[in-house]
Amino acid sequence: MTARWRAEPHHPAFEEVLCGGIIGTPLDCHSNWTSAWHLMVKNGLDQPPCTVTGEFAVKLLKPTPIDDEVELSAKVVESTQSRAVVEASLSYPGEVTATCRGTFFAVKPGHPAYHQR
Repeated sequence: MTARWRAEPHHPAFEEVLCGGIIGTPLDCHSNWTSAWHLMVKNGLDQPPCTVTGEFAVKLLKPTPIDDEVELSAKVVESTQSRAVVEASLSYPGEVTATCRGTFFAVKPGHPAYHQR
């Protein structure tokens, strides 16, 4: 799955370079939705299950300029009925500047994050 995202002027770590913590946020979000979509299809559901991040690790490979859109790409590399491991990347015009690997879990009613926004 792919998506595009544009940083805001208040997102730099220093002049013209995106903050590493900010980089982790769209990678986590895009990976989480990728896992939800995958689990929906895998389990034959009519809507994505509520999923939460169990863990994720981001590698910052090089500075990401803040002046243009970035592309997020994610794919499920392993899954069970209620868990998906996702590998993702963030690219700045065709060049990967950060990667992420995370584990995401489908949760049920009663879980504090169940369908929270």
